[in-house]
Amino acid sequence: MLYMVEMIVNIPHSMDPEVANEIKRREKEYSQQLQREGKWRHLWRVVGEYANVSIFDVASNDELHQLLSGLPLFPYMQIKVKPLGNHPSSIVQE
Repeated sequence: MLYMVEMIVNIPHSMDPEVANEIKRREKEYSQQLQREGKWRHLWRVVGEYANVSIFDVASNDELHQLLSGLPLFPYMQIKVKPLGNHPSSIVQE
């Protein structure tokens, strides 16, 4: 199943910069592993925001929830999830 996921990150200004940098390092490692596994298919930055739009390809709602809640930045995110389906006019069918 494909999902479009919008993530907005809000790290508290009061967080120690070293702690924030360590969380971001782990976030990058985790997200790149999911990309290599084919579960995180696309990742785009939203220009001018600390946000991204991503496409996930996972087996179920529960798997997506598990992956998202495993993100080191998850406690500092606002997340919107939209399930995707094939469009009848698309020349590429997933």
